[in-house]
Amino acid sequence: MLKGANRTYIERSVQLSPKDEDAFKESVTLEAGEQEHDLKLTVRAADGRLLIAYQPKRPDIEQVPDAAKPLAEPHELRSTEELYLAGLHLEQYRHATFEPEDYYLEGLKRDKGDIRLNVAYGTLLLRRGLYSESEAYFRTAIERLTWRNPNPYDSEAYYQLGVSLRGQNRLDEAYTAFHKAVWSAAWQDAGYFSLAQIASCKGEYAEALDLAERSLVRNSRNYKARNLKAAMLRKLGRYEQALAFAQETAVLDVADFGAYNEQALALAALGDAAAAEGVLAELRLLMREDAHNYLNLIADYMGCGLLDEAIAVGLRMVPAEGTVYPMVHYALGELYALAGRPEMAEAQRRAGQSADPAYCFPNTLFELDLLESAVRANPEDDKAHYYLGNFYYDKKRPKEAIAGWERSRELRGDFATVHRNLGLAYYNKQGDPQAAMESLERAYTCAPEDVRILFELDQLRKKLALPAQERLDILEAKRSQVEQRDDLFVEYVTLLNNLERYDEALAALGSRNFHPWEGGEGKVTGQYKFAHTELGKQLLKEGRYEEALAHLQQALVYPLNLGEGKLEGAQENNIYYYIGLAYEGLQKQQEAKASYMTASQGLEEPTSAMFYNDQPPEMIFYQGLAWSKLGNEKEAKRRFNKLIDYAEKHIFDEIKIDYFAVSLPDFLVFEDDLDRRNVIHCRYMRGLGLLGLGRAAEAAAELDTALEMEPIHQGAMIHRRLCGQAAE
Repeated sequence: MLKGANRTYIERSVQLSPKDEDAFKESVTLEAGEQEHDLKLTVRAADGRLLIAYQPKRPDIEQVPDAAKPLAEPHELRSTEELYLAGLHLEQYRHATFEPEDYYLEGLKRDKGDIRLNVAYGTLLLRRGLYSESEAYFRTAIERLTWRNPNPYDSEAYYQLGVSLRGQNRLDEAYTAFHKAVWSAAWQDAGYFSLAQIASCKGEYAEALDLAERSLVRNSRNYKARNLKAAMLRKLGRYEQALAFAQETAVLDVADFGAYNEQALALAALGDAAAAEGVLAELRLLMREDAHNYLNLIADYMGCGLLDEAIAVGLRMVPAEGTVYPMVHYALGELYALAGRPEMAEAQRRAGQSADPAYCFPNTLFELDLLESAVRANPEDDKAHYYLGNFYYDKKRPKEAIAGWERSRELRGDFATVHRNLGLAYYNKQGDPQAAMESLERAYTCAPEDVRILFELDQLRKKLALPAQERLDILEAKRSQVEQRDDLFVEYVTLLNNLERYDEALAALGSRNFHPWEGGEGKVTGQYKFAHTELGKQLLKEGRYEEALAHLQQALVYPLNLGEGKLEGAQENNIYYYIGLAYEGLQKQQEAKASYMTASQGLEEPTSAMFYNDQPPEMIFYQGLAWSKLGNEKEAKRRFNKLIDYAEKHIFDEIKIDYFAVSLPDFLVFEDDLDRRNVIHCRYMRGLGLLGLGRAAEAAAELDTALEMEPIHQGAMIHRRLCGQAAE
């Protein structure tokens, strides 16, 4: 039914179904004075029940929401509550550059007993595998919580303490903590499940069953608790109930691995081997031979002390000969060790050590425990040390990561990735560029076909200001490898441009199809524009104006093979300025004036050089030159002075990455000193301003300083040459 304010427009009885191909459609013409918001559409079932209703909203002026604001620095926030919420926000959204612990620690500095901050920071440490360190924060929170009440309103601190204690294998203390946690309803689900796990580990299956059922009272869809209940029913010999409950779980979640595994185990216990094998075949399809799926199921059983079940899961993936994902073998090694089968444990751990390490990045506390146990069992296992290093580095524990990788290197010196990881860590975390270079060079020696290492080596050579010709010689000797990566190929083209080999740079750019990559925005097109512009400038000096104009006009149009289109509002003042000079040389004054007018326009406020689409300062410089050509010296000097003023005002700024930053100028393999970059930028900017004002000697000094700090700064290089020409 469709009713308006004055009449009923539609009233129909039709048979509808989601499977019908044709929808019910009807058009109406509103009466005079009737507004859309006066209409109300209702759809009712045959028995009169309202299924859906809709009425357009009356037009109104809506308040525009405020723009998002960046998060203030920790010391700028007023309260510990704000600091807690800020840290929580950063964790939830996985912010790339702001660290939640900075906010938690600032809050704890103000109030070391703050409950929420202690729990939040302790949980952060817990996720990093720092069990004993996290315990102290949970106990501090509990001390404040129980100041006037032994059974606090919120018991998360007790629950997280239980997790921490269990990670330290202090099961009795963990059991007590979890029992305190279930005092509050919010933690009964997780708390009773954890208690059930511990009871199961001790072989107390009846108690574990009772505790699992208590967990399910609070959350009947806790699938881990459901699978634990099914396992306990099976362990107690109640196979029919176990099967029925596991089948019910599979109905609730058709992709729950544990439910299928428990069905198969219950069927096998009931003597129906064929049915059990059928369920396992279905489970294998669901798990897709993904090692991480197997590890998750192994962890579930292992967490309940059900070693035989966990071993059976792992063995389904391990072939009769050869190896699979390393962590599956390490899991089986730990399981056999716990089951009192040391020979099998050693064999599986050896298999983990010899398995392919590619793409093995342990990141869970379960995997941490496996690797630490493997290292205790065999301190000579180089791969276990390597994988531990990977875990620690991911969890922001660089000191332990470096120690793990160094131990792996001592045990086996021909594994390239260990040397490569150490190279990055030495530079980024220890500030030791020489050690970084030695490690990366050794990595490349171990894996001379690894183009990623070649790229990272070149990036480090660039950081260490290796001469452009020397870098180019190395890359030319490896030209076939250089061609395998767009980012490395652009570095090769950039070096050609820096050495004024512009024709070769353009030929190289035209030889391949590029694909945009994050952190590489504007790099390919930038070198394309640079080469054409510099060639145009050379031809202008030689008086070959037609040829110069052709190159400059080509710089304005990006070929399809570069893989990037031109951004709206692209800054091209320099190109239009030189086009003006070309037209002027051709005695085409009208076209020259039009080009100078175009070159004089655009953003005129200097900015930082943080992002690839920021206003380059040379564009303001060329605006000034264009205004000068147009006879407006006041506008020209105003722009030159703006460059100088900005540089002098901001040269000592402390630079931080913007809170909303999503793309930096470079894919940063090696960490950058933003303050140093700012100084280079300001020196360059001041040099441009001075050059525009005709103070060539002072400009040269500023640009020389910029080039001393960054010898490959293309803008400083080309404008330093202009200083010499101005002096002449």
